[in-house]
Amino acid sequence: MTRKILLPLAALAFSGVFALVLLATAPEVESVAPEQALPLVRAIDVQPGDVRMQVRSQGTVVPRTESELVPEVSGPVVWVSPSLVSGGFFAYGEPLLRIDARDYRAALARARADVARAEGEAEHAAAELKRQEGLARRNANSPSQLSNARRARRVADAALEAARVSLEQAERDVARTEILAPFEGRVRDERVDLGQFVSRGAAIATLYATDFAEIRLPLADRQLAYLALPEVRGARTGAPDADAPDASGAATGNEGIGVGPRVSLKAHFAGRDHVWTGRVVRTEGEIDARSRMVHVIARVEDPYGMKEPADASDQDAAERFPLAVGLFVRAEIEGELARDVIVLPRSAMRDGDRVLVVDEEDRLRHRPVEVLRIDRDQVLVRGDLAEGTRVVVSPLQVVVEGMRVRAIADASESS
Repeated sequence: MTRKILLPLAALAFSGVFALVLLATAPEVESVAPEQALPLVRAIDVQPGDVRMQVRSQGTVVPRTESELVPEVSGPVVWVSPSLVSGGFFAYGEPLLRIDARDYRAALARARADVARAEGEAEHAAAELKRQEGLARRNANSPSQLSNARRARRVADAALEAARVSLEQAERDVARTEILAPFEGRVRDERVDLGQFVSRGAAIATLYATDFAEIRLPLADRQLAYLALPEVRGARTGAPDADAPDASGAATGNEGIGVGPRVSLKAHFAGRDHVWTGRVVRTEGEIDARSRMVHVIARVEDPYGMKEPADASDQDAAERFPLAVGLFVRAEIEGELARDVIVLPRSAMRDGDRVLVVDEEDRLRHRPVEVLRIDRDQVLVRGDLAEGTRVVVSPLQVVVEGMRVRAIADASESS
């Protein structure tokens, strides 16, 4: 009985001693305050500078000059130039078509005969008038005879003038049997063939000039604030007509070409990207009533590369793609120079006209800025942002003025 009692007591005593030993030898646990987790933000370093603004648009290439080829005389076609086909190129003054001129040469011969006969009648009338005036001074004729001589002289002179006018017309008709190219260009389409009878005033082909190509670019009125567009001259300043060809058949371009902003035209065609350079030469005189857009006209010189410089290599000429009529292009118009501005991504803007910056103590601060322009994913601003200021570009759900953050460089901007 005593043993049954002593054994449990001994076990309890041993357990208590063992527990005391464990407690006495246990290591002390140090209490450490938890480290505060700072929000992680992405930031970029701003660099104020001068930025050339650009305005984007798009349009279709159209010819500067397009006209119908119309014969001025009638007759059967006896010769057609190989260039007078759809897509054919021709030079200024090049013969394109000839009409049978035999009837017109016969009319020219008759006109020359009429002039010769009229000249003989005029010479005879002048001599007769001189004779009658001599007789009148000697009182050897009647006044009616002198009057008839003077009348005959005037009638003969009038007949001679009419014969000479008819001769000039006959010469023009003969010259018009050969139709010459009115400018350097290309054939859009032709509607004539050898042996066909053509009538005066009926169009036989459509031609367009290749010295320049034009692109009609629509712009919103707010975009015009970023451009230095040329004024429309001509009637207001007395400038010559730009569409009048010079001796070489090319336009003089006096309505402002070269003074407008530069335009970069891009198109993807035949599996490749192509780029051309031109200039804005004028604006249209009215606003489109349906779209409320203003249209500017961009011009590209020598769109088909017909006037290659002497130092251009064959490889350069082969790689140069023509700016063909009807091609759809994207345009980037060079705008005015904005000075001392900052380019930020749209994600950096807060409440429309503020940004968040990280100061030297890694704390967030709001800074007001002046928004100059929003262009796609970029914003041009001007404000109290020195070079090297860190601007937050990552989204934050909760922002408290002066809160500490951990800023890292934005990888997209640094790349």
